[in-house]
Amino acid sequence: MKANMGKIDRAVRIVVALIIIGLYLMNQISGTVALVLLAFAGVFILTSFVSFCPLYLPFGISTRKKQQ
Repeated sequence: MKANMGKIDRAVRIVVALIIIGLYLMNQISGTVALVLLAFAGVFILTSFVSFCPLYLPFGISTRKKQQ
């Protein structure tokens, strides 16, 4: 796996995941919506730690800076 996520992309995903988790813990979201959002939060955290998003691959997207 070649990294295709930049620092800002990774940081935004982690912040969004933490917000979703916080909303769930404060009982602001519940039910099926909560489960779906928590699944997204888990994917966001996982992809942030490995710096690779499989959905970027088929579209040729990379938010990582080009190395000289």
